Amino acid sequence: MAVTSERPHATTSSDGTQRQVRYGDLTLYSAFQPIFSLSHMRAAGYEALLRAHNSLDASVSPLDVFGRAARLGDLLELDRLAQSLHLENFRNLHCDREWLFVHIHPAALADQWQCAALLSELRRLGLKPQRIVLEVSDRQAADLRKLAEGVRIFRQYGFLIALDDFGAGHSNLDRIWQLDPDIVKLDRNIVFHASQRAQVARVLPGLISLLHEAGKLVLIEGIETEREALLAMEGDADFVQGSYFSRPAAAPVDTHTSGTVLQTLFEAYREKTERAERKRHLRLAPYVRALEGAAAKLAAGEALDQVCWNFLSLEDAQRCYLLDSHGRQIGGNVISHTRPSPREARFLPVSDAHGASWLRRPYFRGALNEPGRVHATRPYLSITEASVCVTLSMATMIGTEQCVLCGDVDWEPRQPTDLTDLPTSPEA
Repeated sequence: MAVTSERPHATTSSDGTQRQVRYGDLTLYSAFQPIFSLSHMRAAGYEALLRAHNSLDASVSPLDVFGRAARLGDLLELDRLAQSLHLENFRNLHCDREWLFVHIHPAALADQWQCAALLSELRRLGLKPQRIVLEVSDRQAADLRKLAEGVRIFRQYGFLIALDDFGAGHSNLDRIWQLDPDIVKLDRNIVFHASQRAQVARVLPGLISLLHEAGKLVLIEGIETEREALLAMEGDADFVQGSYFSRPAAAPVDTHTSGTVLQTLFEAYREKTERAERKRHLRLAPYVRALEGAAAKLAAGEALDQVCWNFLSLEDAQRCYLLDSHGRQIGGNVISHTRPSPREARFLPVSDAHGASWLRRPYFRGALNEPGRVHATRPYLSITEASVCVTLSMATMIGTEQCVLCGDVDWEPRQPTDLTDLPTSPEA
């Protein structure tokens, strides 16, 4: 039965704290899933989730509930009903500082009456708009410009805005510029695929960094495993949410239990990071020694193509090259002819680097900042072969000019590994 033809009937649960409402033959109530700040190691907010049972006390999916409302023309009415229900139940949680994340239909953002009704409900409950994060999904929006205007109006009243499901469907960065949310919630599928594929895992930190540069806080939702939680930490996400940390419930999160989970996660992150650093150091050690030897021979007057063979004889060495004090490459790349790269032929237009400027590259700046010491980059995508590599670089004097000797090491995984062993960054 539609809400518009039969007013929702409010009831109170037996414990006197959880408010419920009737919608036709369904009983609706609230569940709250905590959203944790990784830096603060505690819940910063709760997402309100609608739960429903039918007359036989069987659980009914929220999608089915809203699907019924859409068929009956009650979608906005049910949206307001759910918000009112969640707000009152949240107040009864007695959370003094946490945010409440509440879903709102895009059409409601463009409706002044809906805004006034929500503000009135907040005043009645003694809650400030600054405590409320409105979750908006642009996938339901018929007119993005109207949605953006609605977002602007609600923000003027003090509400925070979260863009939900970013990275799913047609979501793209253009939505970020148009809607200007305070928080971006990355879709669950992003972290899931990152836990399965090294390429996606390498992209995740760059995506989060880009959103940070745009002034947005980043929340990763749907985290179910420790591996996914570690990827969120390595990517520098601000907030996390998911069953790994805590399942939805009618009561506030148990701080002791959640604190133990977070402490265990941080310890796993510390151990994994230290292990990855040791592994990286051991792997690079022979390349570092070989580059130091080559730099010493260069400084003594030997030619580049004569000093690099110890480096190039190592298993994953790709090439050596020399830069002047302005980052311009002197001559071409010196490569191993015994192990030609299968990628080289496909990237022929960028294979000749004679005269190229690597002024922007971290390996050039890092070497100049610490002359006489080998600098090692994080894994990054090399333009020369469009493959992931690590570049070693060392500033050395050749005659009267300071030059930078560089050597690239292939860092592409040879076999499936723990994808979080080697932290990466988009350092190209």
